[in-house]
Amino acid sequence: MKLVVVSAGLSVPSSTRLLGDRLAAAAVRGTVADVQVVELRDLAVEIAHNFTNGFPGPGLSDAIDAVTSADGLIVVTPVFSASYSGLFKSFFDVLTVGDKDALAGKPVLIAATGGTGRHSLVLEHALRPLFAYLRAVVVPTGVYAASEDWGAEGLAERIERAAGELARLMGAVPAAAAAPVRAGGGFEVIPFEQQLGALRP
Repeated sequence: MKLVVVSAGLSVPSSTRLLGDRLAAAAVRGTVADVQVVELRDLAVEIAHNFTNGFPGPGLSDAIDAVTSADGLIVVTPVFSASYSGLFKSFFDVLTVGDKDALAGKPVLIAATGGTGRHSLVLEHALRPLFAYLRAVVVPTGVYAASEDWGAEGLAERIERAAGELARLMGAVPAAAAAPVRAGGGFEVIPFEQQLGALRP
């Protein structure tokens, strides 16, 4: 299995990179997987040149190959003006201009960092629509980390939940078997997807 983290952090050290590393570690825990990190900060000049001459430099070409060949992606961006960074968007524009199906069907975990929790909806109003448009399979749980979230309760649990969803989509871990649920009255409630499965010939 190959997992690629795309980090659009600009500073060193970067909380954006840290969040990507923690998500990747949780996603591959207990499995044999190759994890590669693409730092967009290091590719900024090549991305700009690609827009003007149409040709990716060697570093950008390697990054594009890594992303397109990955079994799953973790994408992390800092929040700028209530949305993803321009560098983040530019990379995925370059990635898909030559192949609009580059991310079709690929499992993607979306994440973002920001200075305040008030920007947490960036996951739903910016990142999720972008990757849905690119026809990636976006995991249900996105992870947003504000400055006050580091070291606070809740972030570790969100990381584990989102990483587990990505690992299941990648096939790194088997999905838990759906067990019948006992309702309050004592009768058995069969999950809807199990009932649908029973109807298949």
